[in-house]
Amino acid sequence: MIKEINEGNFLNEISLSNIPILIDFWAPWCGPCNMLHPIIEELDIEYNGKIKIVKINTEENASISSKFQITSIPCLILFKNNSIAMKIVGFRSKVDIKKSIDSILY
Repeated sequence: MIKEINEGNFLNEISLSNIPILIDFWAPWCGPCNMLHPIIEELDIEYNGKIKIVKINTEENASISSKFQITSIPCLILFKNNSIAMKIVGFRSKVDIKKSIDSILY
C-alpha cells in the first residue's frame, strides 16, 4: 500500500530517504488521478526497494502543492538526492512513466 504523506511529515519523508522518492500529487475528485492509481500501485511493486512511492492529496496539503507549483493533476515528481529529478504533469501510460523513471535511475 502506498503511503499518504502530508505537510506534517513531508520533509522527513523526503530528506531521510536513501532512495529516490516518487510523489503522486492527486485529489479524490480527479478522474485522471483515479485512472493513474492502479498504474502507481503496479510501479510500487515493480520498483520495490529501488524507489519509494508516496501520495499527497493536493486539497489537504495546499502549501506543498503551492511550493512545487502543482497547477494540474495528476502530477508526479521524482526526488533524487533531495532535489527534483523529474516532473510529469497529466495522465501518462505506465510505459511512459517507466521510461522517465528508468532514465533517472539507470
